This record gives sequence, structure tokens and C-alpha cells, in this order.
Amino acid sequence: MNDQWLGIAGRVVAVTGANGGIGRATVRALLENGAHVAMLDREALSTEEVTELRADTNGQCISLACDVAVDEQVEAAAEAVSRQLGDCFALVNNAAVSVPEHLDMIDMADWSRQININLNGYLRCARAFGQSMRAHGAGSIVHVASIAGSNPQPFSGAYSSTKAAILMLSRQLAFEWGPHGIRNNVISPGLTRTPLTEPYYADSQMREQRENAVPLRRIGVPEDIANVAIFLVSDRSSYMNGAEMVVDGGFTQSLMSHISRPRRA
Repeated sequence: MNDQWLGIAGRVVAVTGANGGIGRATVRALLENGAHVAMLDREALSTEEVTELRADTNGQCISLACDVAVDEQVEAAAEAVSRQLGDCFALVNNAAVSVPEHLDMIDMADWSRQININLNGYLRCARAFGQSMRAHGAGSIVHVASIAGSNPQPFSGAYSSTKAAILMLSRQLAFEWGPHGIRNNVISPGLTRTPLTEPYYADSQMREQRENAVPLRRIGVPEDIANVAIFLVSDRSSYMNGAEMVVDGGFTQSLMSHISRPRRA
């Protein structure tokens, strides 16, 4: 993608959950388009890994250890990013966890942990990194949710509930922070092949079943999500605020294909 078209060269962007599949793809896409990227995750990358990423993308980045569930760590990370890279122009809220279980069986500690990371963590980071955006009167925050936030799925009650809450959090922030020039938008990925979901696709029969359920007949990859994320970060989406972009290959449009229907009633 042409970095001049996006116009994000030299802009500072923070990405949470940066070491995972979607997070790492987003980091690479930002770096390849000239952004200066702060990678936030519970464990920082080694100096060698950061050096290799810089050389591979010809970009500028730093890696910081930050648990989005802890106020002090998020605040410290925001200060470190400002000090090392400059004021933050955009944030990609991506860090999340999932503890698969039925709602009537889930341990309340696991329920609370998912809320604290998946939802509270998004607000923590938005508030911490949004301060510099507010000072400059401009900024973009991208919240990575999921189609599970609008569609119930097995063993996903807590995760789906947090993703549904992220949709409203983004809309509320769009409403409250829009007058300050700060945009908030959501990406809702569908079936996406990442290191965390890879076990689902090890079984060829399950993989084929999932592929056939998607109108585009393929499972998404992290780069599919990253391409939308950098668009929402950029000024090319400057009049988008409070929107949800579903990136699922048409999967959520295929509900009626799962029931038989004759050509004539």
C-alpha cells in the first residue's frame, strides 16, 4: 500500500496486543506505511526482535511491556511512548483474552478477568493515549471487536459479551470525543486464522467446513484485518466516526444458507 495515499508516515501509533496475530500484522502494515509504532503487550520483544522488525520494514518502532488490565502500567506506557516516539496520533485497541465456557459454568474470576482486559482495558488505553490526541484536537482510535459481539456462539458468553460492550464503548466515545477531533471506530473480524485459532484448522475436515461457510470460501488472515485498521487510522477515513466495519468474507450474511429452501413455495 502506498504510504503517501494513507498519509500516516511519521505519525505515532500505539498498538495493544501487538505480539499476537492481528496485532503483529497491524504493526507491520503501519511500519511499512511509514508510521512510528509503539508495540504494547504483556511481554516486550527482545532488542534483537525489535531490531529485526525495524530492518525488515524499514520503520521505527519500540516494544513496551504493558498489561492493559493495570492502570499504572497503561499510564506508564503512554508516558514512555510520548517520551520515546512523540505524541500519539492513533491507538489500535487489540489486546484481548478468551476463556471458553458456558455462562452457567464459568468461574466468576474468569468472567471478571475478560471484562477487565477486553473492555476496561480498551477504556484505560483510550483515556491514557487520548490525552495527547485531545491536546492536538485530532486522533483516531480503532477498537478490534468481533462478529461474536453481535452473534452468540458456543462457549463464548463472556468473550461475546465483552465484544458487544466494545461496540457501544466505541459509539459512546465517538459521541463524546468527536467534538475534540478524536474518531472512534470498530473492526469486527470474522473467522481469522491466527496462532491462537490455528488448532481449529489443524483438522482438515473442520477447516473445509469453515471455509465452505464463508461466501468468499476462505478463512481470513491477520493481514485482512490490518489493512482495514490502517485505513481507519489514516485521514482517508476522516469522516468515519462511531462506525463498525465487519471483516468476515460475508460470513454473517450467510445465515439463511444454513436452512433448506425450495425454489418455489
